[in-house]
Amino acid sequence: MTAEPPASGDKSAIPDDVWEKFVRDTEQDIRAQAPKEPSARARMVTERFRREAELAALQQRKGKRWGRRAKPAVPAEPAGWRTGPTWQDRERRATRRRLRGGLGVLLAVVVLLVVLNPSTALDWLRGDFSGSGASADSADTTGYRSDDSGRPPALPPETAPPTAAPSVDPMADTPTLAEPFRGSPALLYADGATGIVVPPAKAVGRMTRAQVEDALERTKQFLIDTNLNPATLRGERPRIALGLIDPLESEIVSLWDTSFRKPDKNHNPLAVASRFAPAEVRMVGDVVKTRGLLTFKEGKSGSVTVHADVTFVYGVTAADGHSSAVSRTIVRRVLDFDVADPRVKQVTRGKLWITDYRQDLGNSACDITDGFLHPSIGPTGGPSTTPAPSASAVDPYDRSKPVGPGEGCGQVTRV
Repeated sequence: MTAEPPASGDKSAIPDDVWEKFVRDTEQDIRAQAPKEPSARARMVTERFRREAELAALQQRKGKRWGRRAKPAVPAEPAGWRTGPTWQDRERRATRRRLRGGLGVLLAVVVLLVVLNPSTALDWLRGDFSGSGASADSADTTGYRSDDSGRPPALPPETAPPTAAPSVDPMADTPTLAEPFRGSPALLYADGATGIVVPPAKAVGRMTRAQVEDALERTKQFLIDTNLNPATLRGERPRIALGLIDPLESEIVSLWDTSFRKPDKNHNPLAVASRFAPAEVRMVGDVVKTRGLLTFKEGKSGSVTVHADVTFVYGVTAADGHSSAVSRTIVRRVLDFDVADPRVKQVTRGKLWITDYRQDLGNSACDITDGFLHPSIGPTGGPSTTPAPSASAVDPYDRSKPVGPGEGCGQVTRV
């Protein structure tokens, strides 16, 4: 603010110092009385107080309307950036910290358990908290443990020859028509062809990967047709299997042809196929339990040799239908097939050349040579299977021992 002082020639003029003081005081008064724009914080607080006042008035009116005294409104402190986190936020953060700490401890315990005791850790993962640790391995030493459905878990596929016989189940029970494999190691075996494990093929010698794979598949087909085909089991000729044999192997072809047409002591079809006399024995159910595997290696002249070692377990009962007694016949077969390149060796392309075949027959009469298995099925079924006095006791489920030459018919220790 500026003002011109009166002319100095005027008698009523105000002194200069008085006039300057008057001007300064007037400017200060004007600035003090001028309106000021409120800050953002002030506007926020003012708005909060206004809303709280409106809410309190509304609650008071409601209390009067319904004839009761309204509760005084308690203003809540806003969780602003100046006030810090609320107690609820602090509690949630503390809970999350505790959970993370607990999970860390649990993870450390699990890692330590896996390092110190892997078998127990695997039992926990399978849901077995009993600590029995009855896990299956290549030695077939597992016991029997049932799952929630009452059925025991199946053994994993065999990937290597076992090193011991399967353990004896202390809870073994008598087989029935509904459960023909109860009380037997075969209860844990796979069903049918699933138990014949075929390894991944690869090229060996002069044979390509595809040729090795074909040799493995043909060997499995041979085993299926001779030991799992229902027609073969009831005494028919295994035509598919015999058709897989190289016709140039004339001696074997002639021997097996005679064995299935006119079986006798020197021509026994049981050397290559499992057969039951329909008038005497019938299968219990349609499942044959199997366990075994195929392996291969390079043979002579760059060929591939496929080795098969498979055990078949059959649940059987008397064919007359009057007996509820159930038994089992166990057949273990060991065969070697050779597949060569026709450009190197005189063979028929796509056919198998058999070089060795042996078998163990568990629970079958040794003195009957009619070409059929004759199991003992209790007091009312089947003939006696008592072997010759010189026969040794044999555990038909022990796959760790080699199969000897001959018929392999001894006194079985269990069925």
